[in-house]
Amino acid sequence: MEISKFIQIDEDSREAKYQQIVKSIIHNISIGNLVMDEKIPSINNFSEELYVSRDTVEKAYNILKERQVISSIRGKGFYIARTKLISKTNILFLINKLSSYKMRIYNSFVESIGANAHTDLHIYHCDETLFLNLLDKHKSSYDYYVVMPHFKTDKLQHSSITETVSKALKKIPENKLILMDNDLEVDQNQIISIYQDFENDVYQALTAGLHKVSKYKKIILVYPEESIYPYPKRILHGIGKFCAEHQFGFEVIDQIYDDMIVKQGDLFIIIEESDLVNFIRQARENESVLGEDIGVISYNDTPLKDLFGISVVSTDFNIMGDTAAKMILNKERGKFKVPFNFIDRASA
Repeated sequence: MEISKFIQIDEDSREAKYQQIVKSIIHNISIGNLVMDEKIPSINNFSEELYVSRDTVEKAYNILKERQVISSIRGKGFYIARTKLISKTNILFLINKLSSYKMRIYNSFVESIGANAHTDLHIYHCDETLFLNLLDKHKSSYDYYVVMPHFKTDKLQHSSITETVSKALKKIPENKLILMDNDLEVDQNQIISIYQDFENDVYQALTAGLHKVSKYKKIILVYPEESIYPYPKRILHGIGKFCAEHQFGFEVIDQIYDDMIVKQGDLFIIIEESDLVNFIRQARENESVLGEDIGVISYNDTPLKDLFGISVVSTDFNIMGDTAAKMILNKERGKFKVPFNFIDRASA
């Protein structure tokens, strides 16, 4: 084919010629001039047709190959490899688990990023190997990589990041990486980071709710020590700090047991929703009045907790997703800590 029919080089443009080639090929794919599996000229032929250097064409082709727009077959040449969504901003969104609040982040992000972007959601279940495989499989295929870094150790405890994951993240260009939910100490200074401060957030939220919490004698944190989807230890540390400062009795248990002893004046802070359901069921069976005889505060808000009057300490998941999208759209960089609040309802 005569590539010069479709690809134009503006000699007066301040944009590098290889970038003009990349954009022109993508544009012609998006409008149907170039189709899937269509052969395009070799580097030498392209260079001769458009009177540009071989190095310029090779640099453009390498970028297109990295983005999986074209592919090369040894001995045969170069072919169009992708046509769908080629004109959109493509985003890889990696979350550690599928939960109602993670999906609120994702949905808020997708709504705010708009129709000119396509976001692929993948779940890696806090598994380092699965995460690394997903990242390797999709390297150079996306314009942005949104990552929620939460991992589990061999003992099913929480790890914010591993050395291997850190090395993998450093391979992503800084202007393409967005870290969400978990604040990491990384060397890159040009990334977007939208995060919670798990220890200080829960401490400050409980302090804000001290007027309600102060009527209780003891705080019991239901924190699963081992979990398929473990929670940061910093949550436990923040609650422990609050209890020590305000002289509450403090106990940590790993789940709500069927035969658990509950005393008047106990306040439970519960992380897992299954434990919350079990706790409320037992309270009803014992005819205990939530917010009077005993109290419960749940970690992370959901619409159902709002509906049933369960007090919570929670970040704002909608703000998290919305802020990440707007920072991408506005080409901003930097860190943003999401608000975290005590939401007072009937159960505390």
